[in-house]
Amino acid sequence: MERFLELGNVTRVQEFVLLGLSTSPETREVLFAVFLTLYLLTLLENSLIVFLVCSHTELHKPMYFFLGNLSCLEMCYVSVTMPSLLVGLRTGPYHVPFTACMTQLFFFISLICTECTLLASMACDRYVAICRPLHYPLLMRPQVCLGLAGTSWLGGLLVSVVKTACIASLSYCGPNVLNHFFCDVSPLLNLSCTHVALTELVDFLSAIVILWGSLLVAIASYVAIARAVLHMPSAAARRKALSTCASHLVVVGIFYSASLFIYARPSRIEAMDLNKVLSVIYTVVTPTCNPVIYCLRNREVQAAFRQTLHGS
Repeated sequence: MERFLELGNVTRVQEFVLLGLSTSPETREVLFAVFLTLYLLTLLENSLIVFLVCSHTELHKPMYFFLGNLSCLEMCYVSVTMPSLLVGLRTGPYHVPFTACMTQLFFFISLICTECTLLASMACDRYVAICRPLHYPLLMRPQVCLGLAGTSWLGGLLVSVVKTACIASLSYCGPNVLNHFFCDVSPLLNLSCTHVALTELVDFLSAIVILWGSLLVAIASYVAIARAVLHMPSAAARRKALSTCASHLVVVGIFYSASLFIYARPSRIEAMDLNKVLSVIYTVVTPTCNPVIYCLRNREVQAAFRQTLHGS
């Protein structure tokens, strides 16, 4: 009872202070120019891919449908986290209202969960294309692709509603300084002055279902693909099959290596500087690199791009 009265007399935190990436003014200026360039480049690359996929009928295939969804997601993704990173680099530590912080957290969780399930859907698409090519038109027909994409987006929203509601319901009595460049789960849990066991359990269970579940689907798909490739009669057929999967494997490896380290554990993460570095990898680096890895080296996408440039 005394503990309840004590918490009731504590003023609830109305805003958070984001420390950002760097405290050195000279370093911040350089990083601001670098990250602003990466942000604009990411928007340009992904906008180009969405335009090409929508405007060229030869790209109206399941693989490019998922790539278009991924590009839309990553434009949203960087637009959720990058502005706060740039503001921090421009001004130094700055204040964020509690509501704005939770709104950013909601969209970030939703998008990262959606990306996990989209990557798993893309792995399944490659499995069907390589292991069951005769059934590919039936198994990956438009209705199935729309269902997989819609489930990914809706599932991300539902998970985010639950996780954000749990984190927003915690009491934050001070301090209110987040050693991060955006409102993320672990830094917020570190600031809570109430018991966070239930919230950590929700965070852990969602990590099991979304992160580990989608990763296991991707691993199972590629194990089956590897077996099918080993039984192919010619080296040329094996190279062709592997070339369609290599880019996806690279992106999956980068994304899951960073995100699983941070989100797959229920405990609070104390090494926040390492946390920030890993967050930069999957919130800045991968959205910039993914279009190049996935599409801009792809022959069909290159042909569609050349057609667009020549106006034909």
